[in-house]
Order: sequence, then C-alpha cells, then structure tokens
Amino acid sequence: MTTTPRALPVPRTLPVEPPPPAHPWRDLLQRWSDEWLDPALHEQERPEPFPPGVRAARWLGAPGATEGEISALEDRLGAELPPSYRQFLRTTNGWLNTTPEIHRLLPAREVGRLRDLDPGLIEPWTENADAFQVPDEEYYVYGDEQHSHALRPEYLPDTLKISHTPDGDVYLLNPHVVTPSGEWEAWYFAHWLPGAVRHRSFWDLMNDEYESFTHSG
Repeated sequence: MTTTPRALPVPRTLPVEPPPPAHPWRDLLQRWSDEWLDPALHEQERPEPFPPGVRAARWLGAPGATEGEISALEDRLGAELPPSYRQFLRTTNGWLNTTPEIHRLLPAREVGRLRDLDPGLIEPWTENADAFQVPDEEYYVYGDEQHSHALRPEYLPDTLKISHTPDGDVYLLNPHVVTPSGEWEAWYFAHWLPGAVRHRSFWDLMNDEYESFTHSG
C-alpha cells in the first residue's frame, strides 16, 4: 500500500526585532562639554575649575567602556543594560558634572544596585511605602503632567545607581518598567523634589537635563 507523505508544517517566520536606535551621544556630550567649559556660561558654578587635562581636551568624559567592561557589569547585575545607557558607556565610561547638582556619572565598575551602594536613600521611602499606592493611570505619566511624588518605593532597592553627588541627588535606572525596545525607566531622584522626575529612557533623561542646564545660565 502506498502512503501519502505527510506535508511538513509551513515554517513560521518570527518577526525580526529592529536594532535599538543609535543615539547621537558624542554630539550631545560634546555640546555639554563646550557649555561647561565656557567661563562666561557655567564653569564659575563649580567650586573649583575643571582639571587642565579636561580643559585641554574640551571633554568632560573618559574613553568609552570596552565590551568586556560592559559585559562584566551585566554579569555582575544579572541583567542586560538598557540600550541608550549601554551606548552612553561605549561613548564615555564615566562623566563629570551634568548639572551643578550631579557631580559625576559613574564608570561601569562603580555602578550597582541602590540597595548595595546607598541604602540610606531608600529607607525614608520604604518605611512609609503604604502612603505611596500609585495607580497605573497616575504612574505612567511622563512630561509636565507628572508629579514627582508619584513613584513606587518598592522599585527603589533594585534600581541602578549610576551617578554620585554628596548631597544625594542621583540618577537611577529602574528595571521594573521597561519599554518594548528594552529601555529602562530613568529617574532624577532627590529629597528636595521630593521624589523623582521619571523618564521613559536614560536618553530622554539626559536630554531633559541638558535642556535644563543650558537654560540655567
């Protein structure tokens, strides 16, 4: 008896994820450097001048992180970094002032979870966590309509601390809110707000910070 061969299933074509956009970090950061290093604009806002090497290079950053340095950070965190922050590190592995309130962005080797690096920033919020029951319709608001107190303290321990300022103003990346393209929510967190100004990505945060900085002079 002749049997009819079974038809093979039609292969399913999976959608191809587009690569993350290549953000023009070098252009943004060069403009930021030029603004800071102009003595008539912003350098007088620092307690001391920038080091001679920074002034000579006209660059507030450092050489970009290697793929090995970034992979080591991701291995240590057990998570893949958001694309815009990864691109930032490839452009410069650390940075001096973004604004007078943020003294430096950390190199990859110093980045870590907020609970490990600065648990004192978490405690005042988690002790009163019941007072911050923020519904989605209030939480997922970005831009001028957002309220700084509309945050979720339970997210704080897992955030990445990526900057340092002695007074406590800090940039955080929140792995609990991720866009379809892999971007983590990015916070400007400060006690005087009080709370955080939240953005959909690190790229959005830094552009907002640059705009604020250039309009402060």
